[in-house]
Amino acid sequence: MLTTTDPRTASVSETGIEPTTPAEVARVVDAATAAFDTQRWSSREARAALLDALADGLEADRAALVEIADRETGLGEGRLNGELSRSQFQFRLFADAVREGGYLEAAIDHAGETPIGPGPELRRMLVPIGPIAVFGSSNFPFAFSVAGGDTASALAGGNAVVLKAHSSHPLTSQRSFAALERAALAAGAPAGLLGIVYGTQSGRDLVSDPRITAVGFTGSLGAGQALVDLINQREQPIPFYGELSSVNPLVITPGAAEARAEAIADGLFGSFTLGAGQFCTKPGIAFVPRGAGDAIVDGLAQRAAAASGQVLLNSRIATSFGEIRDRLVGAGGAEAAAGVVADDATGFEAAPTVLTIDASAFTPALAEEAFGPLIVVARYDSIDEVVAALAAVPDSLTATVHGEPDETELVASLTRSLLPLAGRIVYNGYPTGVRVSWAQHHGGGWPATNSQHTSVGVTAMRRFLRPVAFQDAPEGVLPTELRDDFTGVPRRVDGVLELPA
Repeated sequence: MLTTTDPRTASVSETGIEPTTPAEVARVVDAATAAFDTQRWSSREARAALLDALADGLEADRAALVEIADRETGLGEGRLNGELSRSQFQFRLFADAVREGGYLEAAIDHAGETPIGPGPELRRMLVPIGPIAVFGSSNFPFAFSVAGGDTASALAGGNAVVLKAHSSHPLTSQRSFAALERAALAAGAPAGLLGIVYGTQSGRDLVSDPRITAVGFTGSLGAGQALVDLINQREQPIPFYGELSSVNPLVITPGAAEARAEAIADGLFGSFTLGAGQFCTKPGIAFVPRGAGDAIVDGLAQRAAAASGQVLLNSRIATSFGEIRDRLVGAGGAEAAAGVVADDATGFEAAPTVLTIDASAFTPALAEEAFGPLIVVARYDSIDEVVAALAAVPDSLTATVHGEPDETELVASLTRSLLPLAGRIVYNGYPTGVRVSWAQHHGGGWPATNSQHTSVGVTAMRRFLRPVAFQDAPEGVLPTELRDDFTGVPRRVDGVLELPA
């Protein structure tokens, strides 16, 4: 029997949920495969209507979903209500994108003479790939879990989805799945289009099933690598889209430190402690100029010293946080400017922690992600020290620059140094908070992610689609969007972009 734990008190309760057996995993994938064989031929309007219905289904069960999630995560009703609204928005945004149709990348090259001789007719577009395994994350029980963006983007592409419930919030996963499944069936979706499994072994069984065609995962580097190892043992390997580990460097220029030290200290403290520092975009390393930035470091330390302990999601995260903090101070050589262990905590709690180091002494040992309210402040005397230290920072989801208008050349230079390291560069702001939109890219090099694709925003669909070219095909076998008389989606015809009439 699976249990659930209230992180505020560490109290453990039975859930009534049994781990999914290998045979049951196989049955869930059977149903998903059958549903995909129907759904792959569905119209874009039917898929869009389904996505809208799923958003409505979440809203109909909002109160219960938030109440259960708060018990299992300790994140608070305000945060959870906002996150549930984000989940709904994601489903509706993908519905809009499916109706618009540009995601198909439809292209037609008519037969005819070319500079290198006669050419056949080619018609190309993206099509769904099959049942997708989606692993929920611990830190976003709605937006990156059962009702999250991986689920929305996979369904938008016309795929089936089998979800692996997260062990930190099994009841939230169960209730979220029930709301989605109920809405999907009411909207006319085939039974089995959405499935769910529980327990650690079920995740292993899921990615090993030969009918699963891709995996969406948000979680720890170690867990992600374990799944990749299983996938590599399959007779037919499949894509694994993992969001894994990120330290998200932030650089404050001398001009910015001089002009707005108090505001930066306030904003940076709020960012690295947001959600108890359990955001994948948390700024984990800040480069601050010595002298001009002293007020920023003092401001961070004062705020941390005055802050209460923050609730972490589970015992594993709490233990890991303490171990990494101690390594950063020990082997890493950082000094604690503020932050103490909350010895009297009744649950899983950590104190906001500010560690300092000279940028000239920065090493890879200091660039370890600490999942929790901790930041390493690297004090620098010259920008050259920052650039040298960045060589020890692993690729990240984000990088941030705070600069002033009269530092254009410096900010441009820093951008050139940061560009190879991150998938999103933020200016005069903070990386926590990821807008769900068409232009968003939530990704980065290894170990932040293991792919070039985003997991947030409309182009997240691209992970679960593949291109197919039809050569000299009879019109009757072509998808509707590739037929001559269809004008409902953007298409590139003989090299010319044609927009819907």
